[in-house]
Formats: sequence, structure tokens, C-alpha cells
Amino acid sequence: MTRPQGTIAPILTPFEEDGRIARDLWISHAKWVLGQGAHFLSPFGTTGEALSLSLRERMQALEWLVEAGIAPDRLMPGTGVTALPETVELSAHAVGLGCASVMVLPSFFYTAAGDGGQARYYSELIERVANPAMRVILYHIPQNSGVPVSPALTATLNQAFPDTVVAYKDSAGDWNNTAAVIKAAPAVAVFPSSEAMLTKGLASGAAGCISATVNLNAAAIRALYEAAVANQDVTEADVAVKLFRKTIQDAGLIPAMKAVLAVRSGDSRWLNLRAPHENATLDLGDRMIAALGASADHIGQS
Repeated sequence: MTRPQGTIAPILTPFEEDGRIARDLWISHAKWVLGQGAHFLSPFGTTGEALSLSLRERMQALEWLVEAGIAPDRLMPGTGVTALPETVELSAHAVGLGCASVMVLPSFFYTAAGDGGQARYYSELIERVANPAMRVILYHIPQNSGVPVSPALTATLNQAFPDTVVAYKDSAGDWNNTAAVIKAAPAVAVFPSSEAMLTKGLASGAAGCISATVNLNAAAIRALYEAAVANQDVTEADVAVKLFRKTIQDAGLIPAMKAVLAVRSGDSRWLNLRAPHENATLDLGDRMIAALGASADHIGQS
């Protein structure tokens, strides 16, 4: 795989009451989302509370998925942190396990570094990992990171590393930026914000979606993707997945999804989030399930 495509779930990270990653829930949820139809999983994205986890926790939990029988070529873990040596460590570990790609934030905090500084960061990452199997998804989420991955930077990196820098996750929610990246770097697989832009993106040359709500609605989003690729009428399906997404998003993506899973599974550990987030509540889960109606009937079904 040189140019990824499809529907990708940045999976939630469940925690025990004492804050440790809940290994059994982590594995069972990952398998359920894949079984529902997600093409790939992306552990340790924003939805997975990645920047609240230590490097060791992230590496160990990734190993748990592989040990549980999940093929590493179905995994696209987030590996970007501020310090380059730590991004190298996480990325080299994932590539060594055989993961399909790594999703890498720009180096944040030093917001004045600009495209030149970020080009150096990504270039040194690739050179230090020094593994031809490495595939990089650039991760643009400036509302959180404070640092953009511009269309020009994307084109520069793809030209310098055409077999390595192969994809771009646009979480800014700005279609103009998505379209500009598609135009500037046509060889790069671009994933616009969420399934809310899935059909528009596919019609414009995008590759699919990497979306939080694939955690709960993978089957419907996969069906929409397949129908859109086949040029079928997707009007009703498109409306339905957009409504599902908006319902969850308006309530807060991470706590709302964890609350739904807690209610439907009967396992209160799903209510746990890492600081600085506050924990979710069963009341929130009940309200979400009521709001989603029949579109949530599949959640919690094995």
C-alpha cells in the first residue's frame, strides 16, 4: 500500500479506574470496529487521547493489538509529539511492527517555525527512522496543535519523499484547505475532516475519511464509501451519517462516544477519560442513545 484509502477509525482508548489502559476493552473495541467495516484503525489520534499517554503506554498498547491477532497492516497509529527523538521512537516502533503507516502531527508549541522548520522536522524524522517501509500521513489539526501543515509543505514533502509521505489528514474542517492540498499534492491521499465531507471529498479526488465517529458507526460509513465509489445514489445514506456525526459531535466527541459505549456495553470503565478531560456520565450516554434512535441499535452488538 503506497496510497491509503477508505474509512479509518481513530479508536478510543479505554481506561481502568486507576488510569491504566484497559487492555481487554481496547482489544475488543478494536476488533469490533474492524468487524463493523472500518478499513483501518488509527490508534493514538486526538480521539484516542494520545497526548495524554506516555510513549511506553502507546508502544505497549499497540503491541497488544498485534498480539491479539489484529494484522499490523490494518493499523495507522499516531506517532507525532513535540520532541523529534520521541516521534522517531514511536514511528520506528510502529514501522518495525509492520504498521501500514504512521500519522504524524507537526512539531507544535514553536508556532513561529513555519513551513521551513516543519519541513526539517518531517525530513529528519524520515531520515532517522531510515526504513523504506515507512509511510507517513501528515496530520493537520491547527485548532488543537496551533501549527498548520500547509498545502505547500505537503507538496514539498511529497516531492522530496514520494514513496514515504503519501497521505494527509485534514481535521481543520475547512474545505478550502482540503481542496488546496488536493491541488498542490495530487499524488497524496487526502482525507477531509470527517464523513460529513466524505462524498464531497471522494467526488473531488479525496481518499476517504479518518473520523472519530467511525468508532460507533463504521458499518454505515463504510457502506456510504462503497456506494459513493460505485457512483450509486447515496443521498439518503449521506444525510443519515451526517446526522449521526452531528449528534455526537455537538455533545463532545470523546465523552459522548465513551458514554454511549458505557451504556450499551454495561461496562462503566468506558466513562473514564484521562486528565485534563473530565469523565463521561451514564446520563450523557442515555441522552445520546435517545437522540440517535434506531441508528444506534447496532452499538454494543457483537
